[in-house]
Amino acid sequence: MIQVELLGVRVEPPSNTPAVHLRELQPTRRRLSIFIGGHEATAIALALEGVSTPRPLTHDLFCNVLDELGAELTRVVVTEIRETTYYAELHLDLDDEVLVVSARPSDALALAVRVGCPIFVEDAVMEEGGFTEVDDEPVEPSNPDEVVAEFREFIDSISPEDFESGS
Repeated sequence: MIQVELLGVRVEPPSNTPAVHLRELQPTRRRLSIFIGGHEATAIALALEGVSTPRPLTHDLFCNVLDELGAELTRVVVTEIRETTYYAELHLDLDDEVLVVSARPSDALALAVRVGCPIFVEDAVMEEGGFTEVDDEPVEPSNPDEVVAEFREFIDSISPEDFESGS
């Protein structure tokens, strides 16, 4: 298993699809990009920026429930890729018992940012989906204000018809 850091989220051209960017902490510093939904991208960006909302968002609510239950999110693991879909797990500590719950990576990462737990990627996932940056310049995380503005623009530009299936 490889520990990674969450660099941020950004809208990827030309598809204008949000993606979360992870980078391993090991010397090879490989990266992993996972396309995610607009709402989850906004939730991650808001948490990275430290924005507090007047009422809890879904991920904040989940953290509140964990607190009330006395459970602790101890780690998030991106576990596998099936075709182009990524899978993740939440590792929870409840009364000295480890519980593992399946989750979408976007939701797992949104929770990890809120509680500050470590994020891991299984070796096979990094081997299949990871890549190494070709330039030697370090890439700085994007400005959170710009990220939120990009997501708002993305969300404002879509309509329910964009999500209809071809049937």
